[in-house]
Formats: sequence, C-alpha cells, structure tokens
Amino acid sequence: MQKNALIIMTKAPEPGQVKTRLVPPLTFVEAADLAQALLADQLERVAQFGGAQLFIAFTPDEARGYFENFAALGFSCFTQKGGDLGARMSSAFKQVFEFGFGNVVLIGSDLPALPLTTFERAYASLEKPDRDLVFGPSEDGGYYLVGMGRPIFDIFQDIAWSRNDVLARSVEKLAELGVNYELLNYSYDIDTLDDLKRLQSDCEHHHLGMNNTLTLLRQLKQRGIV
Repeated sequence: MQKNALIIMTKAPEPGQVKTRLVPPLTFVEAADLAQALLADQLERVAQFGGAQLFIAFTPDEARGYFENFAALGFSCFTQKGGDLGARMSSAFKQVFEFGFGNVVLIGSDLPALPLTTFERAYASLEKPDRDLVFGPSEDGGYYLVGMGRPIFDIFQDIAWSRNDVLARSVEKLAELGVNYELLNYSYDIDTLDDLKRLQSDCEHHHLGMNNTLTLLRQLKQRGIV
C-alpha cells in the first residue's frame, strides 16, 4: 500500500463560475482572476510538500487541459464526479483510496495557502492508532481540510453545505459511528469582502508567500475595492 495522498479540489477559474459571492464588489472577471491566483498560490505551496502524492480533483471535464499544465509541479489530475459537494468529496476520496493509498487528505483551493506544517500534522494525526479522521476547522463553521486513514464516507451524506454547522454536523455523525477524530488549527475561507480584506492584510504583514494573490489584491486596492 502506498502511504499518503493529498487532493486539491477545485474548479476551473472561469468568469461567472467561481467566487460569485464576491460579485459585487468584484466583477465576474475579477472574481475569476482571484480564484486563479488563489489556486496558483495553493498549488505552488503544496508542490513544496514532499510527504504525499499530489492530486487535483477538478471540474468541469472540459478544463482537463488547463489542469494538466500543473503536472510539471508534480500533480496528477482527475475529474470530480457527483452532484453536491459531499458526493464529489466522497468520490474523490474513493478514487484515491482505490489507487492504493493509506492516508488521504483533501483541501480546497480558495483559501490562504496552508503552511506545510498543517499537512505534516494531518498525516501524523492519521498515523495514531486511535485516530481515523482529521479536520482543519474553518471559522465559518465548516472545514478547510479533511483527512482519512480509511474510507468514512458517511460524514458527507445529508449535510447542508451552505450552513454554519457543517463541522458540528459532521462531528455528530462521527460520534454516532464511533470514529475518533482530531482538529487542526483554525483557518478561513475567502468568501466575502471582509475575508478578502483580511487576506490582503495577512499577505502584506505576515509574508504568506502568496505572490499571485498579493499582486491581484494590490490591483484591487488601487481600484478602491479592498
């Protein structure tokens, strides 16, 4: 059995399809540019992590050529399958487990680039004999990372993904299943103008290394948007 796999789940950065909650004040083109910058920064950061085989689970299928360009960074690509977010995450985990990996971690692309120590902690957690699952909790009540040492797909069923109790509901399911879990450090998603302003401040003052995103945020600031 191969050891660790890391999946980045993402959409092609097409205007009108990504970061639409930020429109307005952003235009659809600016929102797509933001998604593209966040994706590029996340992939560049993840590519520095040597502790796992790297995958991109993308949508739509027509964007395969775009995502295969990241093969040079060490990523293999496959298409997302399923209806809602839960079904697509379940399918991504299932596919990678079937590749023969033992520990599988999944993140999204529209969040601050994660420290490599976050992934180290996630896989270390899954190595513990009493830990089957790990979450990276988001401040909005969801989670930015989920990792499993074995298939536990029930946590993706019957969840209202747009609500602020996604993590709480998931933890309830784990209690019903008798599954032990661990929480990593909190982070945040980029969904609102306040999130965007916070990200700009973090990029400027904490040196996150998100050069693509920082360049775009500075342009948006010049236009009076953030």
